[in-house]
Amino acid sequence: MLKKIILNALKNHASKWVVLFVDLVLISSSYVFTYFVRFIDLEAQFEILLKQLPILIIIALISFLAVGSYKGIIRHTGTKDVFNVFFGVSIFSLILTFGVILNKLFTISSVLVIPRSVLLIHYLVSIFVLVISRYIFKAFYETISSQLKTLTNVLVFGAGESGIITYNALNNERKSNYVVFGFIDDDKNKINKKINRIKIYDAKKITEDFVSKNHIQEVIISIQNLKPNRLLEITDEYLKLNLKVKIVPPLSKWIEGDLNANQIQQINIEDLLDRDQITIDNPIVQRDVDNKVVLVTGAAGSIGSEISRQLCLYSCKLIVLLDQAESPLYDLQQELIQKGITNFVAIVSDVRDKHKISRIFKKYKPERVFHAAAYKHVPLMEKSPYEAIKVNVLGTKNLVDLSLENEIERFVMISTDKAVNPTNVMGASKRIAELYISCASKNSKTTKFTTTRFGNVLGSNGSVIPLFKKQIENGGPLTVTHKDITRYFMTIPEACSLVLEAGTMGKGGEIYIFDMGKSVKIFEIAKRMIDLSGLKYPEDIDIKITGLRPGEKLYEELLANGENTIKTYHEKIMIAKTQTLEDPDIKSKIDDLTTDFNLLDNSNLVKLMKAVVPEYVSNNSEFEKLDNVSF
Repeated sequence: MLKKIILNALKNHASKWVVLFVDLVLISSSYVFTYFVRFIDLEAQFEILLKQLPILIIIALISFLAVGSYKGIIRHTGTKDVFNVFFGVSIFSLILTFGVILNKLFTISSVLVIPRSVLLIHYLVSIFVLVISRYIFKAFYETISSQLKTLTNVLVFGAGESGIITYNALNNERKSNYVVFGFIDDDKNKINKKINRIKIYDAKKITEDFVSKNHIQEVIISIQNLKPNRLLEITDEYLKLNLKVKIVPPLSKWIEGDLNANQIQQINIEDLLDRDQITIDNPIVQRDVDNKVVLVTGAAGSIGSEISRQLCLYSCKLIVLLDQAESPLYDLQQELIQKGITNFVAIVSDVRDKHKISRIFKKYKPERVFHAAAYKHVPLMEKSPYEAIKVNVLGTKNLVDLSLENEIERFVMISTDKAVNPTNVMGASKRIAELYISCASKNSKTTKFTTTRFGNVLGSNGSVIPLFKKQIENGGPLTVTHKDITRYFMTIPEACSLVLEAGTMGKGGEIYIFDMGKSVKIFEIAKRMIDLSGLKYPEDIDIKITGLRPGEKLYEELLANGENTIKTYHEKIMIAKTQTLEDPDIKSKIDDLTTDFNLLDNSNLVKLMKAVVPEYVSNNSEFEKLDNVSF
């Protein structure tokens, strides 16, 4: 308590005037010390010393006020403060020396008779004392503040090499607030042993009583290559004990092979979803895009921008980045420029404008096209079938037709699991785009068409996880449409890596399905995110069930009725094999849809879409009454 009072006093009351007063006391004391050093018989000089001190103090006051050496915050003393002290003392000494010289010439007063040795010694001693006093005060302040620092008792999960490195990183970090109370491990051979006198505990022994008794506040998971499902188990276990859970990053992210304490971060929801680490640098993709001109549509979006970033890792001749969103495209352009990437061009354009896109094809002559441009938000497209058709269908048709016309080598479209047995306008529009690509592929002798189909990606624009983060920041509640709703998730880098590799496979016409792992309940994600934020459900933040939105499913599918999969050489990429015959008039129906859609209202547009995609059955939508109605 006394230390805290002292610390607050030093912080709140050590004003510049106190500093100035202390400086004057120190410079006066230095002068007295100089007389002790210079004169053996100080008693004989004592009377003159007393007369000189007031003059000394006045000159020092003028000098320090002129320079402002007393204005620096002492507890943050640095080289600039040292220079100011040196400058202030130098001015003081020059004024005093000048006064002594004048007195010698004109005999003004006996008080100003000061030996040169006193002037020199006092100058050096004053600089030393004033500078050292500041650093002593700074050290004193830091010592008290460090002793008053709130320390956090932590357990390190993992008593292997990574755990020991974590322990050393926390101990070596001067500003670290952590005290490692113990290690946790599942290995029976390690339990009850010690590392640097720190005990290794059995994971089963970490109970609520243990945590409370030993004032444990956090657990740091320090195991490399830990399986996501095991990570999820560990996290859930310790969140239930009201502990914060943090994680050590993978070895590849350590700075020059060394772990820094500030790299230990609180675990986030992306770490807990069952997605394995992937390798971005792929020699198969390298071989396929080497010295090629590649066009990416929707290049400023979540998927398109990551495809662009990954393509920049390879030896493309040129990457043409195309998007109608000006600001996000500019941001991507600046990001790539900052990384020193120059083999790209960013163009603001719209896939709906066939004339402009045709000019881009003619000018840059792309050999590969990655088509990521699309409207993807289900509720918005349910209100705007016209826009869904114009972008997702007509935009794709424009690019497909131009790819055939310009004999593009490979065309890769990014589709969605919502195109499977669609229940909404957005999913149906993407399914129509898939069907048009399938038709084009059958009639193409030069261009290989590939469709990739996957579910939600973590952190994409408008996805549920960024929404939950914002809602938590705003104090809740979190909104979930249905307690049982599930979704597939994968990371954006993983999805884009698989897109690039799928774009090297097959003879054309295939729909590639990605292994999305297990579907996850959105309600469970919401609860876990509340726990990870250090709050409690429902005490701190509640979850509000809002009801399914128009067109929304309870669960998504990756395969349509009548489809199964064929394995590829990549364990996470499969081919959807269609068993049913397609409508022979499908292409003409799509041509009619993209020709006449601007003349129709929403209901008639949806009727036309359902004629093209018979499995499209509206869900929770104003278009439900149109099901099974012929046009």
